[in-house]
Amino acid sequence: MKTKLILIAAMLIITSVSFAQGLKLGIKAGANIGKIDGKSFKEEFKYGYHIGGFAEIKVSKKLSLQPEVLWNQVNADTSSQFSQIYQFKNLDNIKLGYLSIPILLNYKVANILTLQAGPQYGILIDKSRTTLQNGGDAFKKGDFSVLAGAQVNLASFRIYGRYNIGLSNINDIDKKDKWKNQGFQVGVGIAL
Repeated sequence: MKTKLILIAAMLIITSVSFAQGLKLGIKAGANIGKIDGKSFKEEFKYGYHIGGFAEIKVSKKLSLQPEVLWNQVNADTSSQFSQIYQFKNLDNIKLGYLSIPILLNYKVANILTLQAGPQYGILIDKSRTTLQNGGDAFKKGDFSVLAGAQVNLASFRIYGRYNIGLSNINDIDKKDKWKNQGFQVGVGIAL
């Protein structure tokens, strides 16, 4: 409930500020190429997807803010060490669904090229096979990360790529192993 109120308040503030400064709204979708970093997971990237919307709020000729709301799917496979460390079996394929809220600072390098960087907070909403045998959740509900990348702007069309590195330990079992999301996002967007 508290999370929903914060999201609604943030969107209202962004909307009211943006109408005074120039606003572009859009939709975007693409691929996540990510993994969960930690001894308990395989060192391989898996494919997922993301879909959502964005707002671009012009701050100056070269700077803009780009808040987004995305649905992010993260896939990972556990390593053999997972069952050795935690003594749980049948937890090999992990699918996590996050409602992610990045707030990016855009710097327009050239007419068509924009560099992007900023924080992202993800709220774990959908967890496939992440409840342990004792009934406890294996993953924390929140994930804080930072993003950096570039975007090509062709009129209303956008093509982007960025790297996401998790700063939060999402392991909710114990402190034996730190788990962090990381990966690449590539996709396309359209400003409406």
